[in-house]
Amino acid sequence: MKVAVVGATGLVGTEMLTVLAARNFPVTELIPVASERSKGKEIEFKGKKYKVVTPSEAIALKPDVALFSAGGDTSKEFAPKFAEAGITVIDNSSAWRMDPTKKLVVPEVNGDVLSADDKIIANPNCSTIQMVVALKPLHDKYKIKRVVVSTYQSVTGTGVKAVNQLMDERAGKEGEKAYPYQIDLNVIPHIDVFQENGYTKEEMKMILETNKIMRDDSIKVTATTVRIPVMGGHSESLNIEFENDFDLNDVRAALAAQSGCIVVDDPANLQYPMPKDAHGRDEVFVGRIRRDDSQPNTLNMWVVADNLRKGAATNAVQVAELLAEKGLI
Repeated sequence: MKVAVVGATGLVGTEMLTVLAARNFPVTELIPVASERSKGKEIEFKGKKYKVVTPSEAIALKPDVALFSAGGDTSKEFAPKFAEAGITVIDNSSAWRMDPTKKLVVPEVNGDVLSADDKIIANPNCSTIQMVVALKPLHDKYKIKRVVVSTYQSVTGTGVKAVNQLMDERAGKEGEKAYPYQIDLNVIPHIDVFQENGYTKEEMKMILETNKIMRDDSIKVTATTVRIPVMGGHSESLNIEFENDFDLNDVRAALAAQSGCIVVDDPANLQYPMPKDAHGRDEVFVGRIRRDDSQPNTLNMWVVADNLRKGAATNAVQVAELLAEKGLI
């Protein structure tokens, strides 16, 4: 299978290559794609070297599938051109997520929506992906009414510039800034741009994408998204109100049975999910599972995942795996 990775030189693109190799995706020919300035640069994949090409050159090479992680503007410009050439695009930007004509897919949650007609498939926001993987079995069992989520998001979600800013500050060096404020020894309650309603774009992504992926607009979601000086993964505190009551052991069992979900919940032995443990892993980790005693039918839990893996690269590769399994690519 010929696979193009658009944005192959970026943080997520690099991770996509790692995940394709780690999961033994049947790549017969890799086509690394980046902007004109990276053209000709060599990328190594499974011991072979491949030269970076431009998007237009990649289309001419007719890959079977193209994994996009090059930003919204690139996706808006080139994803339709790839699709018109009969190439299936799995796009990691926000460009197509809320387009009613495009599927927004987390394989463990709504992979059944995919069809042969889907030529541009959207990969959800990183913080939404890990949340819905954990919510799905609980919604099926107890029906979710409302979710209150606060996130603790890694600097890797912003990109290389943010990682460099954190490490420069930690080393006491001046350097290029990704954030308007210091991030080391600080938290910034601001991810993406502020909207007229006072929420940030990241918060609105979590709200709107959750309803679309779960196929249920009745689920009420409110979010506060926060950047913290961490690398390795995003963490989320979830407060979930259900229509029906639950037993905590049944909740743990339902989460443990969910594909792609690992329960780490043993407070007596100080066992709970942390970003450093999720780093480099493809699963979503859930712990601190407890009843909210302040109101009926309400649960608290803590959800952690590597935002570059399950939150981006792994999810995109899993969508490609599902398409291949169904014979759609």
